[in-house]
Amino acid sequence: MHTKTFVAVAVGLGLVTLSACGTTNDGGADSRTVTLVSHDSWAVSKNVLKDFEKQSGYTVRVLKDGDAGQAVNKAILTKDNPQGDVFFGVDNTLLSRALDNGTFQPYEPKDYDRIRPEYRDGTSGHRVTPIDTGDICVNYDKAYFEQHRLAPPRTFDDLVEPRYKDLLVTENAATSSPGLGFLLGTAAKYGDAGWDAYWKKLKANGVKVVDGWEQAYDEEFSGSAGGRKAGGDRPLVVSYASSPPAEVVYADPKPATAPTGVAAGTCFRQIEYAGLLSGARNSAGGKAFLDFLTGKEFQEDMPLNMFVYPVRADAAVPQEFRTYGPQAKDPETMAPDRIAADRDQWVKSWTSLVLN
Repeated sequence: MHTKTFVAVAVGLGLVTLSACGTTNDGGADSRTVTLVSHDSWAVSKNVLKDFEKQSGYTVRVLKDGDAGQAVNKAILTKDNPQGDVFFGVDNTLLSRALDNGTFQPYEPKDYDRIRPEYRDGTSGHRVTPIDTGDICVNYDKAYFEQHRLAPPRTFDDLVEPRYKDLLVTENAATSSPGLGFLLGTAAKYGDAGWDAYWKKLKANGVKVVDGWEQAYDEEFSGSAGGRKAGGDRPLVVSYASSPPAEVVYADPKPATAPTGVAAGTCFRQIEYAGLLSGARNSAGGKAFLDFLTGKEFQEDMPLNMFVYPVRADAAVPQEFRTYGPQAKDPETMAPDRIAADRDQWVKSWTSLVLN
């Protein structure tokens, strides 16, 4: 699952390198090697990746460059001498930062017309391509609410009610992508005139803020497998609509129903993109890999590896997603140009309001 935590300045970042057989260490100078740079949540089935390598003749080298924001910042800082050919993992909350800094060059993958139209906006002349989508939502611990005979919250408004005092943990909007997405969801819901008043109420109602998703979900949240082991005592957490199916898929033995649920009225739609890096040494290989990412085989393999939804209209969705983690029917959304215009000021104001 996505950790999606980032820092403001990329300093001293280490690279975890996963090299397929026969790769080189020259960042893609070998014309038969295509290098993907991504966050740590990148995953693909071995047989699916081997299919691409066999069909294309390229060998794939993967550089996992930390969490999502770290990887984006590193790609921006190294755009004149990129580490690879393709970058995967910049989402709509941070996309404008990468585009404004000239991180990507245009390319339209061959199956671009199979991507759902609602995900194609804001790609700035095909400089990036939508690859997956997911909903950032409040998750709840079913057992806690059953034991306390309390109905779980369903909406943003519910979260500020006294009966949910001291129950919610969220991520820092300045250091975490889901935390930022949750902030953007409240800004979309309540507007410029109301989002800060909402957060004042949420703060007064005992919301706990931690740095990133892993701490919030795997340590503080009482409903996750990790949280139960860590003694987490918060039955509400900002996570993803796809978190409940992950709790089922990774459980042993698998439960009949997911131990966690989603407050459907708290969701913000996140879209994740990939792009051909400016200055890519192997642009031909990079283009072939972008074709692969939008292809049906990868799009159908992706959900149970990275717990996100495909953007390709004809890609099948796993039964686990349909049963335990359906997409929100009416999530909050925000136009990319508005995120670009207001994100930094919102985060600054949020930090002053909530953390001080």
